[in-house]
Amino acid sequence: MSVVTDSPVHSSSSDDFAAFLDGELDSVSDEEHEIESVKRRKVESSGYVEEIQESVSVTSVGRGSGKSREKDKCSHPGVFSQMCYACGEKIEEDSGVTLRYIHKELRLGSDELARLRTKDVKNLLRHRKLYMILDLDHTLLNSTGITDVAPDEEYLRNPPNYMEGSLFVVPKMPIMTKLRPFVRDFLKQASSMFEMYIYTMGDSHYAAAMASLLDPKKEYFDARVISRDESTQKHQKGLDLVLGQESAVVILDDTETVWSRHMDNLILIERYNFFASSCRQHKIPCKSLAELRTDESESDGILATVLQVLKRIHCAFFKDLGDDPADRDVRQVLRSERSEILKGCKIVFSRVFSLYVQAETHILWRIAEGLGATCCTEVDPSVTHVVAADAGTEKARWAVKENKFLVNQQWIEAANFLWKRQPEDNFPVKPPKNT
Repeated sequence: MSVVTDSPVHSSSSDDFAAFLDGELDSVSDEEHEIESVKRRKVESSGYVEEIQESVSVTSVGRGSGKSREKDKCSHPGVFSQMCYACGEKIEEDSGVTLRYIHKELRLGSDELARLRTKDVKNLLRHRKLYMILDLDHTLLNSTGITDVAPDEEYLRNPPNYMEGSLFVVPKMPIMTKLRPFVRDFLKQASSMFEMYIYTMGDSHYAAAMASLLDPKKEYFDARVISRDESTQKHQKGLDLVLGQESAVVILDDTETVWSRHMDNLILIERYNFFASSCRQHKIPCKSLAELRTDESESDGILATVLQVLKRIHCAFFKDLGDDPADRDVRQVLRSERSEILKGCKIVFSRVFSLYVQAETHILWRIAEGLGATCCTEVDPSVTHVVAADAGTEKARWAVKENKFLVNQQWIEAANFLWKRQPEDNFPVKPPKNT
């Protein structure tokens, strides 16, 4: 068992940046001097920080001469410690977007954000990388309060050797955290294709502790750790804090409702409910993985499966080098890949929806159509699948008689999570209740 202590959210590069800005804003020289441009741009590091450093460096010359400050009004592209880093003027108004995960005093205007995003994405695409936003809880790991450990989970207080390196106690919180199987290999391989962010609904202290578990050497996330404390909208996540264009961003999360503004960027992942407290939270009427003393597979579990999907998405995005990658949109690639999963399937639902719900608006109907299936309300010879809650319904009996596939709704859900059509025999429909 490992013990983790709290660590700061911000990387050393962010601290260096803050110190640099302090020095620049404090020094007002009347002598013009030559500014060496910042050339340490790296895809693996906080490139946007270096870009802002460059802006501040150039500012010091103009601020020293004072020739154009009255003639040309500054647009105040960004503010650090209530001071415009372009002209040095004190700014009282609270406009723009505050990027607290970089530094609590840094705020950028919309035009500056757009400029930095454009430059950053072009550089990233040249290195054949995209952006990926990763949720923490139930996506990469699962945490529980120490006092919430179920009786059948007590063995975790003195865990077996095979859990070494994947089960941790964070005493200052106090919580127990289990990393999802394959997560370390997942991050290592994904980092070659994506510049990765963490975005969690947990607070900044929790986000920092979990980031240190997942990335102790700060190889993958650097300062790109966003918590609810930095979020600009309560109970929602958004890409306004991400210094990447939406057209190049993939999101991996177990909860789609928090991404209502960016559903087209989302890859929904099946929840990782290792602890009993998570099963209770999500009203899952079964024992947890920990209670059953089992876990997801390292080789073909959820993260290993999603990694293969990400490789397909990345390959499809960059496969045609004839046009400018900046003109491409990963959301179109995601839609195209998803639409192939149930292509050729024509589905009728039976007793899956309430009588008071319009079928076309139900989540399962919409998921199936997004996966490429055609959905309808009545059976005909072209129907390939009947999705039913009861094998005794008229439509279910028709499916058996006509030798059509008869499956339960989890067949659609599994295809949605695994990005692959699943064997119909694995999803049988329950027999009629009166038998």
